[in-house]
Amino acid sequence: MIEGVQHIVAVASGKGGVGKSTVTVNLALAMAAEGYRVGILDADIHGPSQAQMLGVGEGVRPQAAGENRFRPLQAHGLQAMSMAFMVDTREPMVWRGPMVAGAFQQLLTQTAWDDLDYLFIDMPPGTGDIQLTLAQKVPVAGAVIVTTPQDIALLDARKGIEMFRKVNVPVLGVVENMSLHVCSNCGHGEPIFGEGGGERIAAEYETRVLGRLPLTLSIREQADGGRPTVVAEPDGEVTATFRDMARQVADQLREQAPDGPTISFSDD
Repeated sequence: MIEGVQHIVAVASGKGGVGKSTVTVNLALAMAAEGYRVGILDADIHGPSQAQMLGVGEGVRPQAAGENRFRPLQAHGLQAMSMAFMVDTREPMVWRGPMVAGAFQQLLTQTAWDDLDYLFIDMPPGTGDIQLTLAQKVPVAGAVIVTTPQDIALLDARKGIEMFRKVNVPVLGVVENMSLHVCSNCGHGEPIFGEGGGERIAAEYETRVLGRLPLTLSIREQADGGRPTVVAEPDGEVTATFRDMARQVADQLREQAPDGPTISFSDD
């Protein structure tokens, strides 16, 4: 087990550009709004984004907590750790896979998490070294898959689900992002990325659609500005959707056996 953490939830997509990081930070904030102690780990070593989304200023660094450990930063009530807190955000991480996997493991295990109920891991796209490290060495309680309704996004979402199934990590549900665009001028709604993709993939893998999120300018502006929707609009409709998703995640993990799932890995 990871010291100081009760449940680890991976948020993955298999594909970049579907809003996974935005969903992760808002889902974590929604869980905190439900009264839990929550942390967030930005596992995208090459392209960390949680520092900006959480409003952590450039150059803010974590403090030491004993030998070879760091205290997570505090942002909007969350405990947070990211490679963006360690290096200049303009500096590219030109690292090979083993170095990236090692950095991820250090961020996870050398952070002095303080009595968390839930730690959300914002996974990078794909099914590579970090995902392998997660599967082999991290006791993940469950995974949330983020996708858009578009068929191209669903192709990679399936790979993400299959990866978690191979390592016996339960998929807690699918978040369908960018489900509907509503014109801010006329109010007309249009499913520009297609319809029903989340439902189809959830049915295919016998899981649930945790929620559907609209494609709106405000969600993007709030994330870019360091005040995600759950913080910026605590009584808004989108926040209500995130809080409902958080309750579903908490309910499913509460129903699990006390010891959680057994994680194994094979080359099959």
